[in-house]
Amino acid sequence: MIKSRMNIAGLCAACLVLVTGCGAFKDAKLDPEAMRVKSGREANTRGDGTSILDAFKGAKDQVKVNRFLWTATLQVLDFLPVEAADPFTGVISTGFGTPPGGGQAYRATVLISDPALDARALNVALQTRGGPVSAATERAVEDAILNRARQLRIDAARF
Repeated sequence: MIKSRMNIAGLCAACLVLVTGCGAFKDAKLDPEAMRVKSGREANTRGDGTSILDAFKGAKDQVKVNRFLWTATLQVLDFLPVEAADPFTGVISTGFGTPPGGGQAYRATVLISDPALDARALNVALQTRGGPVSAATERAVEDAILNRARQLRIDAARF
């Protein structure tokens, strides 16, 4: 009987600690800018690190990646097997794959280094089994990714 009362008292104490811990979220607010489709250079609207919730926002050395460039890259290079994709640093690394209708196998490493939908934000490095490809081929892949990203942005603006 005493043991069950001790268990109930311990459970009540644990619940009390849990409920008081919820008071840390009283200043948490929904950011209305997070749901709006932004155009051009997206501003960095991070907090100044004064809240405990800022610890979950990530490190300061992370790159903001343009979501349209990220999605367009994965769609244009969908014939290549993705080996590593890190949206926090903006790097997509693929294995060798053959494009539809082509005979040459390619491997790509893509760096998206800016939140802007801009050609400067996109760096593509292509390689064949024999070595690097020509600059014209890399430029054609970059142009295809940028065109697809612009299409995705236009489609998102309609909604």
